[in-house]
Amino acid sequence: MSDLCPVYSPFFSAMGCTSAIVFTCIGASYGTAKSGVGISAMSVLRPDLMMRCSVPVVMAGIIIYGLVVSVLIAGDLSATMSLAQGFTQLGAGLSVGLAGLAAGFAIGIVGDAGVRGTAQQPRLFVGMILILIFAEVLGLYGLIVALIMNTQASTMKVCH
Repeated sequence: MSDLCPVYSPFFSAMGCTSAIVFTCIGASYGTAKSGVGISAMSVLRPDLMMRCSVPVVMAGIIIYGLVVSVLIAGDLSATMSLAQGFTQLGAGLSVGLAGLAAGFAIGIVGDAGVRGTAQQPRLFVGMILILIFAEVLGLYGLIVALIMNTQASTMKVCH
């Protein structure tokens, strides 16, 4: 082991893997819960719109970008890796995880208000869907950055 390849380097990589999945799951669960509360409140007044207004819950549930990056980082995890590789994979995990958290929060808040508004004025539905798509793209930005960072980490110097 040297200064560039300490024994604790894989810890940072494992934390990147953990951060990717944990933060993304927190965002998805918040989005699902917040949208679900709105759907429940809306369904009391307009039960005919319940299935149509379940789109925010579905969109919150498909924030799986953290899972993809977690699997990629876990695949590169080894006992001998450089500190730079561990830090880069930590950054990749935080990038996708926090972007997924932000996307889940945005989907939850927009979904809650959107389905409640759709119950009163059904023409709001298309606008709600457009805003939800833009909120979902936030997670995709984090995925793109994380994939670039993970690709760079896999080309870094390997310790022997």
